Parts: sequence; structure tokens; C-alpha cells
Amino acid sequence: MTGSSAARVGAAVAVAAALSVCAASIFAADATMKLRADPVGAAPTEAPLTIELFRWSTDAERAPLLTALSARPPAPPAAPAAAPAGGRAGRGGRGRGGPPPPPPSPLARLTAAVKAAPTIGFIWGGGPTGYSIKYAWHSTSSDGTERIVLATDRRLGANQPSWPQGKLADDVDFTVIETWLDGKGSGEGKTSLTARVVVDDAEKTLALDAYAAAPAQLKVKR
Repeated sequence: MTGSSAARVGAAVAVAAALSVCAASIFAADATMKLRADPVGAAPTEAPLTIELFRWSTDAERAPLLTALSARPPAPPAAPAAAPAGGRAGRGGRGRGGPPPPPPSPLARLTAAVKAAPTIGFIWGGGPTGYSIKYAWHSTSSDGTERIVLATDRRLGANQPSWPQGKLADDVDFTVIETWLDGKGSGEGKTSLTARVVVDDAEKTLALDAYAAAPAQLKVKR
């Protein structure tokens, strides 16, 4: 890379970081929810996360994500018929290539739906650029317990070795965070890095499968 190219790349990164900081300032000025989340079991140098949410997702905004995960994948296209014996498989005696690619998996469809959703908040850690929150849902029970489900546009801690990444497929590029807070605003959070993402049909939201059995990854408080 030439000196001028490096300078242009550096300038672009600086502009992107500045825009992210400006956007975060706007969101923080009128945040619907602000949480602090400390990684559980992370290295002492791991910075806590600040979660700033501008608003909750609407029903219309949540619907594409739920559909992406719950809809059955389309059937793969039928394989082309074999050429008759002694005949030609195609123009010039050659076939038309290999079989068509398989349809995208539910998680790949969810990744695309997450990235297409509007940004409604940010999660900030120790780096210059945060994570965009693309999905936010919550409910409060009669005893004051609050359940919060968020989805970000990237894997949480993807470039930080202290964060577990599990066995995620290459086409999965998002993180679902489910947090339960008590009436005093303290609780724990778990993520899709170590738990399977499902649709909670009763509540009509994304959720983590077997939440109680999943390992806690965040200590959360208001």
C-alpha cells in the first residue's frame, strides 16, 4: 500500500469513528435505557460494556427477524436431468456446471435481517467503534423482574480472545443478548455466543434456548 493510500484509509477510519461517537452522543442525550455490563470471567483488562438504547423495536421492525429464523428454508432446486446415453450434456458437449448452491440457513437469513434493521442504540466497549443495536424487546413481570432481549449487528468480542465464540458458522454475524434484571435493576446477561437462538412464540420475540442452563457472560446493572 502506498503512502497516499494508507493516508486515505486512515482518514476513512477516523471519519467512521468520529461519526460513531457523534451518533452515540445523540443517542445518549435521550436514551430510553442505559445499562452497564461487566464481562464475567474476562481478563482484568477487559473493558465493561455500556448499553445505550434510544427506543424499543416496533412490532413491524421485529417481524422480519422472527420470520427469518422461524420460516422453513425453501426446498433446494431439483438437480438437472442426466443427459441421455451417447448424447451431449450441453452445448459443446459440456455440462452446465455443478449443482446449485443450497438455500441460506435460518441463521444466515437472520444475519441478513439483523443487518437490514434500523439502528436503535449502541453497545460500547474498549474499542473506538461500538456495536449497533438492531433489535430490542422487553417485558416486565408483576414482581418487577425485567426481561430484555437485544441483537447487535456483529459478534460480540469477535476480535477479543477472552470472549468465547463457541462453534458459530461463518455466515453468523450477529449477537443476541438476553438479560434478566430484578426489581433493583441488577441481573445477568447471556448471549448467542454460547446458546442457541430461538423464537419465543408466546412472547413473539427472539430468545436464547434453555436460558437457565446457559452460562452467564455479563453482570448487568442500571
